[in-house]
Amino acid sequence: MDGSTNSLDDVSAGSSAEYPDRVSMMEGRLQLQENEITLLKSSLADALRRLRLHDQLIPLLKQQLIAVNPAAARVLNQVFCSDGFSSSRKLSSSSALDGTRHPATRVRRNSEKLAKDPQEKTKKRLDKKAASSANLLTRSPSLESRTKDLIASAGSPGSRRGTQGQSIKMFIRGRPITMYVPSNIQNYDDLRMEPPVEKLELDWVYGYRGRDCRANLYLLASGEAVYFIACVVVLYHINNRTQRHYSKHTDCVRCLTIHPDKVRVASGQTAGVDKDGKPLQPYVHIWDSSTLITLQQIGLGTFERGVGSVAFSFADSGAFLCVIDDSNEHMLSVWDCAKGTKHAEVKSTNEAVFTVEFNPNDSTNIITCGKSHVYFWTLSAGSLTKKQGIFGKYKKPKFIQCFVFSLTGDVLTGDSEGNILTWGKSPGDVKTLGKGAKETFQIMRQTRAHDGSVFTLCMLQGGALLSGGGKDRKIIRWSADLAPERECEIPEKFGAVRCIADVDGEEVLVGTTRNAILRGTFSDGFVAIVQGHVDEMWGLATHPSQDVFLTCGHDRQVCVWNTEEHKLDWCTTLEEYGLCADFCPNGAVVSVGLSTGRWLVLDLQTKDVVSDYTDGNEQLSVMRYSPDGSFLAVGSHDNFIYIYNVTESGRRYSRYGKCNGHSSFITHLDWSKDGKYIMSNSGDYEILYWDIAGGCKLLRNRYESKDREWASYTCVLGFHVMGVWLEGSDGTDINALCRSHNERMVAVADDFCKVHLFQYPCPKPKAPNHSYEGHGSHVTNVRFTHCDSHVLSMGGKDTCILQWRVKRGGTGDSGRDRLHSSSSTSTSSPEP
Repeated sequence: MDGSTNSLDDVSAGSSAEYPDRVSMMEGRLQLQENEITLLKSSLADALRRLRLHDQLIPLLKQQLIAVNPAAARVLNQVFCSDGFSSSRKLSSSSALDGTRHPATRVRRNSEKLAKDPQEKTKKRLDKKAASSANLLTRSPSLESRTKDLIASAGSPGSRRGTQGQSIKMFIRGRPITMYVPSNIQNYDDLRMEPPVEKLELDWVYGYRGRDCRANLYLLASGEAVYFIACVVVLYHINNRTQRHYSKHTDCVRCLTIHPDKVRVASGQTAGVDKDGKPLQPYVHIWDSSTLITLQQIGLGTFERGVGSVAFSFADSGAFLCVIDDSNEHMLSVWDCAKGTKHAEVKSTNEAVFTVEFNPNDSTNIITCGKSHVYFWTLSAGSLTKKQGIFGKYKKPKFIQCFVFSLTGDVLTGDSEGNILTWGKSPGDVKTLGKGAKETFQIMRQTRAHDGSVFTLCMLQGGALLSGGGKDRKIIRWSADLAPERECEIPEKFGAVRCIADVDGEEVLVGTTRNAILRGTFSDGFVAIVQGHVDEMWGLATHPSQDVFLTCGHDRQVCVWNTEEHKLDWCTTLEEYGLCADFCPNGAVVSVGLSTGRWLVLDLQTKDVVSDYTDGNEQLSVMRYSPDGSFLAVGSHDNFIYIYNVTESGRRYSRYGKCNGHSSFITHLDWSKDGKYIMSNSGDYEILYWDIAGGCKLLRNRYESKDREWASYTCVLGFHVMGVWLEGSDGTDINALCRSHNERMVAVADDFCKVHLFQYPCPKPKAPNHSYEGHGSHVTNVRFTHCDSHVLSMGGKDTCILQWRVKRGGTGDSGRDRLHSSSSTSTSSPEP
């Protein structure tokens, strides 16, 4: 780890709290504009594709009409001319039908007339500036509907378009998406949607937030380590290897402290925003760790942006709670824990503040530290006054990272220069300042400790001290007089030491900057008891027959986890970051799609790369094996789906074909149960169907696929999952969904940090569902395990994996049979 990395770690927990993340905001706006441009381009391409399709259908329609009703053909010809689809080729064919010749001047007049049409003027204006994609599609759907009506009125008994049955349209960002109703539904309007009888219960949380938070790992009297990630505070019993969860926070938890009784806990959260982008109010919860009951909510409506640090008083048995928020002034407030009322408040500093603590022997003394400062506060008569620590002849460090109180009452600080500074009171300098000079807090001693920052200090019983380093990743044990006694180094793969919690004087828990928690001693070394990703995750796949799942993300790690033992089986690091994955049906290998168009096949036992291929030069978004494992479909951001033959138990691949027809990047795809067809979604909300067995051909008539059965259902757009979309959705509100293997449930990952559980199928809008919180960022993916016993969900920026237990609510038929029976039942018993 070099110096630049060390400097980034120094400010990781402070700079983000000090200033609004303007770069992220601008990146978000830029991404929205890029999405609009992509949608506009895709819509134009889709409109051209539809026009070409109509051109191909016109001769067929006319032939059918001539055979049945020649008069209707003449009427249809007039419709095409009035819609501006006349050309010299079309006029000549229509002339042959109605027996008349049309002069060229009529074509020009007709063109001039169309140019004056308001719709045509609108289209010309849209060519010069960005416009809503919905307006670009007003012509072809109207033409299609008018053609359908015309054919039906002409009485064509053998026309498929005239006898297509029911279809439903849903709208996303103004764009109509047609869904064809399956044949087994007699009356769509009488379908009754109910929430699933199954429910979810949080079973396990994978990960720990050590990357950008500090002082967030403690050991309770119960033997449980308490820490947080996303919106969940985890209580992990280090001996029994069990978890409990405090899940009352509504956004990401940012700080944590424990009461002197080692039972009560205070945790503070960030503000966050709701689904409409409105800011939510941050607060602190005081709760009982034995019962998980919230005892007090502190500061609702008082704090700005979030809560950065919290601390209980010790001298008075935890009567007060000190809080520092993330506002520009980093307001320091003291609260009465029993009453939940504010006792005092003051602006602390405009610089980043990392931590706050009460003097354990005097609750009127409070210390804060952060960027270039140490402040000593005095609480008196409901007001707070401060004195700044004087560095004097010593070099002023850029960051004061942490501090503890020694048994003698001195304050020990760790800084970004790698030093431990001992602070004490000095009498006022009467010679310099004259009479009335006040006492000051000055550095009494400087001890060189680490190469790089001192990230954490932990005082042990008996007066010994532990220090944790950043750049050197060392843990050093110091005697009471700060003489080094023992040291050890944390393996590089776990990152730097973020915080230390004492277990019994010998054994300690160590939180690291790469989101791991280690347990061990100086003599025996350290092993990881909690591990997680360190950057945004997108790829998630579950094993077809074992309690195993795989994750991959922007940290370039591919991790294989065991859902039964709740542990990481193995992890490997790739050259590029992974975005999608899928297990071969035989369970022996897994394919991983990367950000560069490259994809790898890994052996699950040896971790070796058995195949390495590249398709295009854009990121891959979906990997999906056919049900029998004979094909692999690779969906790319270059708008293509690449199909491969799979042989030698998933270890050998050869290109079979390419699906070309989407006008935007591929987002999701599924295979039919017979392994011959594919359903795919794209970034411009298209639903297309492909005949793979017939040569990767696009099925032009989507109506023919309405009764097809799918081996999996992960496409977010489709008739059977239409009800998962909220009214007014913009198309990106749902990131992923997954149907259970028993076809009874659909789990949904949305953009508002929630996981939903719907009944399958759910083809009606506003379908009722069960909603679950826990993630602190957009939920990027969701999957059922092979036996539907658990649901796995992964957050984006929160780097958190949540494992949900499916609580069975009863037995019943499969989802497909239930839809048919509910349809027939609701006909006789309509919904009130």
